[in-house]
Amino acid sequence: MTERFVIHIDMDAFFASVELKRRPELKGEPMIVGGSGDPKSRGVVSAASYEARRFGVHSGMALKRAVKLCPKAVFLPVDFEAYEQASVELMEILGRHSQLVESFGLDEAFVELEPLEPEDGGAEDVFKRTLTAAREIKRSVTDELSLSSSVGIAPNKLLAKMASEMKKPDGFCVIKEKDVQKMLDPLAVRRLFGVGEKTEARLLSLGIKTIADLRRAPLKHIQHNFGRAAGASLHNHARGLDDSLVVAFHEPSSFSREVTFDSDTSDRHFIKETLYILTEDLVSKLKDSACLARSVTIKIRYEDFNTITRSNTSELAVKSMNDIWASVQGLLEKVEIDKKIRLVGVKVSAFEGG
Repeated sequence: MTERFVIHIDMDAFFASVELKRRPELKGEPMIVGGSGDPKSRGVVSAASYEARRFGVHSGMALKRAVKLCPKAVFLPVDFEAYEQASVELMEILGRHSQLVESFGLDEAFVELEPLEPEDGGAEDVFKRTLTAAREIKRSVTDELSLSSSVGIAPNKLLAKMASEMKKPDGFCVIKEKDVQKMLDPLAVRRLFGVGEKTEARLLSLGIKTIADLRRAPLKHIQHNFGRAAGASLHNHARGLDDSLVVAFHEPSSFSREVTFDSDTSDRHFIKETLYILTEDLVSKLKDSACLARSVTIKIRYEDFNTITRSNTSELAVKSMNDIWASVQGLLEKVEIDKKIRLVGVKVSAFEGG
């Protein structure tokens, strides 16, 4: 069987980088994106440049707190339209290389090359093709978008995601199957894809500090503490095992917006504010399309990557901000925020002509 390789691309400090592209004179300066851009307002940080992060600023933090930590930072308002446009351009670049592109928010995606037909290459060298494509993708993002990205290549999505994080920012990391345990074993268990704050605390209480510790722990012991399914998943991930597919997502009968936070958060005010901005952007797009929507859906991805959706479908199709935001708020009230959240999204669907 041909060895599999997956590319994961993750844009570096995406919102801040898009703003820097428009304001190159701010290069090297600490930059904070959030709310209306006024640090005296009730808003929260949506993104921070790496220069601002060195002062302890992170997404989900109140702007008033951020300005105390980094008083010389440049504060800018959130501009989702600009970020979405940059994301569209990113996806266009990825689509040149494969139809198997799975977006994971505005600023990251998995790519897997489609197999060659026998007449196009016979016994293909999948790794060589993937490596070439990944380098071309990274170069295109730099040259065409003037943005920085980190790229990981590995035998599956789990490892590709971890690889892209290993050399951030502006990184390029390859994990081959023979090197999996050598690269994973020394890492703190929190670095494992899907291990959030609470899971980490529980693992540490069991004396499991590194991925190697988790890999060597008896499966029954892990399942006893985390449940049968979650325990098996943790155990497999510690071995670098993941058989999930790269799934191309096409849904022309809906409009959606989602965003991945720089840092996981449980701040309900920040989550609500972010959903409001996403909803405003969606309503604008809905009005431009002259469509009405009957269904509203919110998407929540927790720190452990468990993802849930909540939907509401009404008999009356609408396109007003008041109606759609009321639905979003009602759906959010049904979501339990008992652990930190890394991504939120809003979708409208079930269209009718306006």
